[in-house]
Amino acid sequence: MAAEWRPTAGRPALAAAAAVRRRLRDFLEARGYLEVETPQLSATANPDPAVEPFSVAGDAGPLWLATSPEFPMKRLLAAGSGPVYQLARAFRREEQGRRHNPEFTLLEWYAPEVTPAAFIDEAVALVAAGLGEEPAVSRLTYAEAFIEACGVDPHRAGADELVRAACEAGLNAAGMEGEDDPRPWRHLLQGCLVEPALAERGLVVITDFPADDAALARIRPPWGPDGPAVAERFEIYLHGLELANGYHELTDPAEQRRRFEADNERRRAAGQQPLPVDEHLLAALEAGLPDACGMALGVDRLVMAATGATAMEEVLAFPTRRA
Repeated sequence: MAAEWRPTAGRPALAAAAAVRRRLRDFLEARGYLEVETPQLSATANPDPAVEPFSVAGDAGPLWLATSPEFPMKRLLAAGSGPVYQLARAFRREEQGRRHNPEFTLLEWYAPEVTPAAFIDEAVALVAAGLGEEPAVSRLTYAEAFIEACGVDPHRAGADELVRAACEAGLNAAGMEGEDDPRPWRHLLQGCLVEPALAERGLVVITDFPADDAALARIRPPWGPDGPAVAERFEIYLHGLELANGYHELTDPAEQRRRFEADNERRRAAGQQPLPVDEHLLAALEAGLPDACGMALGVDRLVMAATGATAMEEVLAFPTRRA
């Protein structure tokens, strides 16, 4: 039997995808961003346990395919590049499905000397430009969205309270028995209850994430004696589908190293391979990363939204399983 060689996406979908990419480029170029390219192979990798890279054999040891161009783009910022963007191929070992493909396209852009509020406004305008329409926009803090969907304060709830919320909602927590870290339970509730509740809101910006979900974002101290510290992290959803994830970028090299080491400890505890820390990024932070905001946007998901597609294979010519 002959192998199926035809693309899963027809010419109209491919043309729509090209139009989305062109509108994204036009938007950023008009605002003074410089398009750049960075390597897809590296001797280091992001140790975030939630992001699993592909490895390939190199002459001097394993190399990792980029899960994001973030680290080298920050090195460009530290070297004085000014605002930069990249339409990059990215690779992540994750479950393949309607909204996921192991190889995908990310738009990442970084702006120095901009406030998070101004950057978020620009990001919303960029998404609208990519869609070719102006969607209704809602803005919620992470706590507002979480309490509305789950009835639990995500900044103060411990694992026990989050477990009760998950059980009351009848969620499948197989494999999480005995887990006393609140983060996995919060992520379960976020994926199963919070994000679906955003589906009727159109385009939603979520801000002020829990401090232990900062990833590479700064942490803002509490505003009052009873207020929580929050991560200056923001995400954009469209009809419940996450499109983009951004940060007010961490610039402290010691804190960044501490987070990398903590991530590798979490990887060891979960039976995942620890990954080599990017010393080049840490050296760039030592040299001085400017105050900046950055964001990564899933271009294939944006194309799905722009075309009304319900599965990624409708907008990709050759999804990984058909390559």
